Amino acid sequence: MAPGRAAAAADERGMCWLVVMVGVVIVAAINERELRQDPTAHAELLALREASRALGSWRVLDSVLYVTLEPCAMCAGAIVLARVPRMVYGTTDPKAGAAGSVLDVLAQPRLNHRPQVAGGLLARECASLLTDFFGSRR
Repeated sequence: MAPGRAAAAADERGMCWLVVMVGVVIVAAINERELRQDPTAHAELLALREASRALGSWRVLDSVLYVTLEPCAMCAGAIVLARVPRMVYGTTDPKAGAAGSVLDVLAQPRLNHRPQVAGGLLARECASLLTDFFGSRR
């Protein structure tokens, strides 16, 4: 089952992160806030923790992170702190997005690292995945 669909099956928002290094997927994660009853158990943070363990370093260099929804401020901060060089998201988050929608943490010139950011990859499909998830909960 695809991670986004697995998230929906686990009653979590359908977001998944993949850390890709030199064309190899090394980590996939879904949100686990409900499962863990932990407000910080966002897929981005879980994926960065696992990638750091796999790499043996807190710096997640030479990687690309992909996510369904534009990251929040907490996750964007973690992306900066992990020195992720490139982040790609599917659809914008007009309520909490921190890659340009509400805030732009990832482009903040006063921070010591600014990853390359690309948005809109499979935007329609990602938006549909999220809409379907929330529609089934109403």
